[in-house]
Amino acid sequence: MAFDRVDAVIVGAGAGGGVAAKELATAGFRVALLERGQWYSAFDCRKDDLRNQRTAALGNAFGPDEERNPRVLVDPGGEQVLSPSDSGYSNNAACVGGGTFSYGAMAWRYMAQDFRMRSTYGAVEGSTLEDWPIAYGDLEPYYEKAEWELGVSGDDSGNPFKAPRRKPLPMPPLPPNREYQILRPAAQRLGLHPFDIPMLRNSAPYNGRRSCMRCRWCVGFACEVNARTGTHNTVIPAALATGLCDLRTGSMVKEILLDDGGRATGVVYFDAEGRRQEQPAEMVIVSAGAVESARLLLNSRHRLFRDGLGNRNGWVGRNLQGHTYPAAVGLFAAETYDDLGPGASIAICDYNHGNPGLAGGAMLANEFIRLPYQFMTQTPPFVPRWGARHKEFVRSAYKRTVVVMGPVQEMPLFDARVQLDPKVKDYWGIPVARLSGGKHPHTTEVARFIAGKATAWLKEAGAVQVWQRIPAAVLSGGQHQAGTCRMGDDPKTSVVDRHGRLHDVDNVYVMDASVHVTNGGFNPALTILANSYRASAALVQDWRGRRGRA
Repeated sequence: MAFDRVDAVIVGAGAGGGVAAKELATAGFRVALLERGQWYSAFDCRKDDLRNQRTAALGNAFGPDEERNPRVLVDPGGEQVLSPSDSGYSNNAACVGGGTFSYGAMAWRYMAQDFRMRSTYGAVEGSTLEDWPIAYGDLEPYYEKAEWELGVSGDDSGNPFKAPRRKPLPMPPLPPNREYQILRPAAQRLGLHPFDIPMLRNSAPYNGRRSCMRCRWCVGFACEVNARTGTHNTVIPAALATGLCDLRTGSMVKEILLDDGGRATGVVYFDAEGRRQEQPAEMVIVSAGAVESARLLLNSRHRLFRDGLGNRNGWVGRNLQGHTYPAAVGLFAAETYDDLGPGASIAICDYNHGNPGLAGGAMLANEFIRLPYQFMTQTPPFVPRWGARHKEFVRSAYKRTVVVMGPVQEMPLFDARVQLDPKVKDYWGIPVARLSGGKHPHTTEVARFIAGKATAWLKEAGAVQVWQRIPAAVLSGGQHQAGTCRMGDDPKTSVVDRHGRLHDVDNVYVMDASVHVTNGGFNPALTILANSYRASAALVQDWRGRRGRA
């Protein structure tokens, strides 16, 4: 089937790609939006506790397909071929909406220091820590646009560490749950500054979508009432409504096509029936997530780009980072569980920066509701993982625990990377991602510090026993994956410019967390959305200028 040439073909219908599709289509651009996964609804996704929320070994609820999408992980134990539900795969949901279809929906703005990590802390030996080429002020109007156009609830007025904002959030926070009521006074007694977590989740009807019904099946599940905000129920429908955006699901992109001069002319992909298709386009926007975006660029080879598109200086796939999540679990004498979703409700930012001797830190918040099967991951090290003692502990402790945790801002590493595996290919014959590397020792040092602060908070709240979880120093990825196509002003040490355009090719853009130079001590969803708004605005202005000059 021959497709007409479009103005833009976008690879990936997640956070970045969904925003780009809406911004371009509403500006009059003809867009083809290609998504390898499906467009799910809550009807398609039953509430299966054993398959969904962070129990990956029992299944992979939102794609990609287990059999068709292997990856290779290289670690000290050797090489492993992994499927999407295996630990170490660094999976992100493959569906319309991407991770925003099933995420926790925390809607954090990064702090001003997060864009100036090298300037704030200096060089960290062994890392590739660097400043972003943009500052918080460049992104602030687009944070606001994302908050109001998509819909964010919460109240961060009690956070003295936040960067300036011009408008408050459009919706108030959800009413406090029991954990909030336990943790808030304890934080205040410690001299900390607790506040309501900003959420891409309706606390009241907003833009035609209902408010949250507070069910326990939230993170990792489809929202039955569309109260949780994602690109699948906001910007993508808006793009389609223009009549200028064509969404094609089940579309696995193989490579970006280049002409003799090395300029992009479109993409090759396999459709839902496995047929090879070509989509001609004036420009290509890559929004497939930090692992798959790097993989696509590396698979797009040309006589001018023998090591992959955008990889002239060897930076594509480098600096893969996610978040290290230290946690403390507190056991209380009385019940703390009240069955009100999403569970996570209260946070502090006292330890994101300014920690003596440490570069960066993390926000701390109570965790989302843990379903009974998940509680196995919360049990203390002195309790067996199975048997009568394990069952006895779970029965007695399940409703009496509170988890406080935070996403530590990782030190980027040149050798934490995505490459192409020389032997393993996917169902379509495309070389798969080969993941390798680990964490910088300083990341683990910061994680131990943060776990200590979480412990102190829980003890002050009245926990009779507290135990910690410190993640291993292995490669990070998953829904918070970032960094593999970092932005910068110097083509020798970055992949794209400050607007997400490849240094090597002027009509290929990357709009997802791949471009993040550092990943902040926060969930990155709102920053991905805001940066896609910003990059799309620059693209529209630039291409309108080109057309005018033509």
